Amino acid sequence: MTGSEYSSMLSASPEMAHKALFDEYFGYAYTIVHNRLRGSASAEDIEECVSDVFADVFLKYERGDFSGDMKGYIGTVAKRRAVDRYRQLKRQAASVSLEDDAAAGLRAATDITRESEKRELSRILLDRILSLGEPDSTIIMQKFYYNKNSRQIGTLIGMKASAVRMRCSRAAEKLKTMLAADGLLGE
Repeated sequence: MTGSEYSSMLSASPEMAHKALFDEYFGYAYTIVHNRLRGSASAEDIEECVSDVFADVFLKYERGDFSGDMKGYIGTVAKRRAVDRYRQLKRQAASVSLEDDAAAGLRAATDITRESEKRELSRILLDRILSLGEPDSTIIMQKFYYNKNSRQIGTLIGMKASAVRMRCSRAAEKLKTMLAADGLLGE
């Protein structure tokens, strides 16, 4: 259906023009909205969004603007309305009252306290490793964080594998002493 065909139908009978436009483009608009909202909206939400699309289209064309491609315009309105509905649904899902009974069943996916403690422990450990100085800190990092063997580390820092093993052993003992002094090693 072209804009001029719709215009002539609208002047004859607005109800028939709306019905003809709806019948012709419902499937097209529904497909666009469904593909955008699939998995995040109910069938009722999708149908309501499609209704909003046609309400917007009818208002625009009742003002007498029949220029341009009707199918393109309907597709654009459908995409925008679907995005708006998606955002609205996400906001509604994100806002739960703490007094609501449903909120009592919600639990954080991660334990914030435990995660915070792990981050702090990692920060302290890294600080202690870096305080060992070079090349000990590099040896410890390469050995325990990157799982490299003594030969690979030796090639990286220009030392023999036997020297790397000895430095690693001594650096690990120093690190153990520092962590014990910080109270971070369980007895």
